[in-house]
Amino acid sequence: MGRGKVQLKRIENTISRQVTFSKRRTGLLKKAHEISVLCDADVALIVFSTKGKLFEYSTDSSMERILDRYEQYTFAERQLNGTNSESQENWSVEYPKLAARIEVIQRKLRNFTGEDLEPLSLRELQNLEQQLDTALKRIRTRKNQLMHESISEMHKKQKALRELNNSLAKQVKENGKMVEEEHDQVQVVGRQQQTNQGRHNSSTLMLMPPPQPPSTPSLPTSRSTRKSCSGGFQARGATDDGDYEGRPRPPAAKNTHMPLWMLRHLDEI
Repeated sequence: MGRGKVQLKRIENTISRQVTFSKRRTGLLKKAHEISVLCDADVALIVFSTKGKLFEYSTDSSMERILDRYEQYTFAERQLNGTNSESQENWSVEYPKLAARIEVIQRKLRNFTGEDLEPLSLRELQNLEQQLDTALKRIRTRKNQLMHESISEMHKKQKALRELNNSLAKQVKENGKMVEEEHDQVQVVGRQQQTNQGRHNSSTLMLMPPPQPPSTPSLPTSRSTRKSCSGGFQARGATDDGDYEGRPRPPAAKNTHMPLWMLRHLDEI
């Protein structure tokens, strides 16, 4: 007995409708995969359940690429065949498509962060895991590349700083030698100046006459006559005997040289 023909209409029983949806959805996804493999075609399948859950299939996880091709194709057709009014109508039709695409992208983003994983099937979870593994490999590769570049840059900076340190140490050493040489030169010049000054002092002492003792004035004696003193001046009023005009005779001086003013004063007396 052959299988009866199924009448195409909405199934009223909720449980039967859900079971039929699951079976037909699995068969539809299987047929889409078969046609993509057998015919080497790019297939994209999107199914929304009565509860709003999304079920999709695409060859090699390239849903975005297939949708881009579809949009480019439809946009080119609209440019060739459409008018201004038709373009406005197409934009009104395009809005729900773009909204659906945005919702798909947001859902995938949530899946990448580990959210809303309940409606995903085993195959979808495996594809998601593979995508995450690929992304992690790329991230690790990029991280290692940046780390190697940073380490290489740090080595270059270390080498440059080491060379700069060596050059500065060399300059400090050279400056120290120059300071020591200048100090030695200053000491040599000081010694030469001291030697020259000592020689000059000794020559000056040899040229100077020896110091003479100061002369002390002397008074003339009573017996001496007028003798020349300091340019031929002779003392007056001196006698050999008797007193000195009723006054005692002044004491005799050891040195006979007296100033003129003292001699004149004695003559007046």
